[in-house]
Amino acid sequence: MLVLLTFSLLSACSGLNGPDRTVRGAAAADSADQVMFGMRTLITSLGVKAANVEADTAFMYETAGRAELKHVKLTFFSATGVQQSVLTSDEGTYMLRTDSMEARGHVVVVKTDGSRLTTTILRYNKARNEVTTDQPYTYDSGDKHIQGTGFTTDPSLSNINTNRVHGTGGGIRLPG
Repeated sequence: MLVLLTFSLLSACSGLNGPDRTVRGAAAADSADQVMFGMRTLITSLGVKAANVEADTAFMYETAGRAELKHVKLTFFSATGVQQSVLTSDEGTYMLRTDSMEARGHVVVVKTDGSRLTTTILRYNKARNEVTTDQPYTYDSGDKHIQGTGFTTDPSLSNINTNRVHGTGGGIRLPG
């Protein structure tokens, strides 16, 4: 009788919180070694915080040394620990061994001064301390509106080397 009562209670309560997240996530993470919800990790350089990686969901593949992330937030810091910019994207790939990252889908980078960069793919290389894309992008800062296809810069978006650039709102200083 106790077993029947327990089974009845569990069956009745299973639909209270909506669909079971582990069942839906199991299909997407079928080959993942681990699935993490609310993932957060630090990227450091010589013991100093360089970036903070956050994701709603992370599918960890230990043998490959990578994590596939959903709803990504990547916060960049200067060598003195001051926040420089925040990147958000729909998804990304984080390479655990090299601390490099690729952000994909509605990538937006907002600097602390309010400047905003948007693109579809952005790659961060910790070893080179650079951010790159080969995709079309838009950069808005004050009255400046710049568009181009591909660039390489530092995480603070200070030294931009760009390809096929055009824009409005006055001049910008580009290297070379």
